[in-house]
Amino acid sequence: MPHWTTLVAEKKQRQLKSIPQEWLKLASAEWTAVDVTTAFSKRAIVAHQLVNCLTEIFIDRALARAAELDNHLKKTGKVVGPLHGLPISLKDQLCIKDWKPLWYAEKNAVLVDILIECGAVPFVRTNIPQTLMWPETFNNIFGRTTNPNNVSLTPGGSSGGESALVALKGSPLGVGSDIGGSVRLPSAFCGIYGLRPSYGRVPYCGARNSLEGQDSILSVFGPMTSSIGGLKVFMKAVVNSKPWLKDPLAVRKKWDEDEYDLVDHGSGKDLCFAIMWDDGVIVPHPPIRRSLEITKAALQKAGHKVVEWKPIKHRLLGDVAQDIWNAASAEDYMITTSSTGEPIIATMALDDADIVISPFCPQNGGITAYKLWQVQKLRQNIRKEYLDHWNTTASETGTGRPVDAIICPVAPFAALPHGKNRYADYTTVWNSLDYPAAIFPVTTVDSTLDRKEPPHSFYDDIDKEVYELYDPEKFKNAPVCLQLVGRTLEEEAVIKMTEIVDAALAAAK
Repeated sequence: MPHWTTLVAEKKQRQLKSIPQEWLKLASAEWTAVDVTTAFSKRAIVAHQLVNCLTEIFIDRALARAAELDNHLKKTGKVVGPLHGLPISLKDQLCIKDWKPLWYAEKNAVLVDILIECGAVPFVRTNIPQTLMWPETFNNIFGRTTNPNNVSLTPGGSSGGESALVALKGSPLGVGSDIGGSVRLPSAFCGIYGLRPSYGRVPYCGARNSLEGQDSILSVFGPMTSSIGGLKVFMKAVVNSKPWLKDPLAVRKKWDEDEYDLVDHGSGKDLCFAIMWDDGVIVPHPPIRRSLEITKAALQKAGHKVVEWKPIKHRLLGDVAQDIWNAASAEDYMITTSSTGEPIIATMALDDADIVISPFCPQNGGITAYKLWQVQKLRQNIRKEYLDHWNTTASETGTGRPVDAIICPVAPFAALPHGKNRYADYTTVWNSLDYPAAIFPVTTVDSTLDRKEPPHSFYDDIDKEVYELYDPEKFKNAPVCLQLVGRTLEEEAVIKMTEIVDAALAAAK
């Protein structure tokens, strides 16, 4: 097999040649699938030049598909499906049949097949970090993706190429994946909407991944979009396509309109949200705290009740997730890169002076199968404990129901300078518990309103490091988002409640 550096050089040449040179004219004002695809494709190319967000560009193929859709509509008067003519960007692990990038796929990933059957037009794939297990986006092949709001900041990861593209309006709807926050952190860092569904709700079969065979804390695909409505559009189209007939691990559950109408949550009237101010491990920076206060006030103004969420065992849940993933991750990475000689990345830092030991790079050779079983057993027990903890909140909501949803930080900080992210457990705990969570924008960092506060009583040295990292000027204008967390397989309700929160924030401005 060729050396990895040779593959990189060849790939970059193919990438440059894939951009149509004749794109210097304005698109027509008529909304055909071809014109919409052309418009977003042009925007995607501009976005890529700004933040380096793309890996694969197959616009000619997309335009041919769009033309087929236009011809179908013209001849039959009917759309192909609920996503007819919609350009969709894909994270660079979703296989596309007969496309010849660095790796060849003989068939589409199941999700790609479903999106095409629904009428979507895949047109680009987006950048990822090496191994997919970083909350930033850099690799040896395509390089670093930067944040559209400030290129000195990270767009997050591992779906950072997707979040940067969507934030720059280079795609109306993208697909990211999330094993520990990889949809939610990039969505939050770039100021867009995103959804981490429960295990199996969106099909994963046929996609590439790291840690394949690890089936305790699973990676899931989810939508990323600049519009709150995009979350519902994507999820409803995908789950109503019966993915369980194509993916043996997909959950057999169509879109439930009753759940979306919040039948089990008082039909959406007088909801009770619980705010988690911090996780008992890392205290959030001032902009994050302010966003929680803004959201609380908006919900109360809209007539909803807000109580405090008391987190339990979040540190342990984060440690459990790392133990499960690191059981064989070092060996997985070594075997994967051995055929080309590509070096394994140990840091996301810009230069050697900023290098610190990262918790996202495995530090040991793994653990025995028996020890892994014990960790998985511990996780099962904590899931039951957390379920019971949630149920006990019925005594304090005043609705007769437990808390309807949790609202909490996505991270203790907004988008960070490159190489500085050392903590992702504000998202990872919900992966460990398999709770769906949606991201919604609240505000931006304001150097006047979000001044650095005096030191607090630190939980530990990492909490102190995160506190010392904050500088209002460095984070200025960075988006600040929060996440709304629901119960397992409650995607419809999570989307609806996020829409309610989003509307309350808009009304309170």
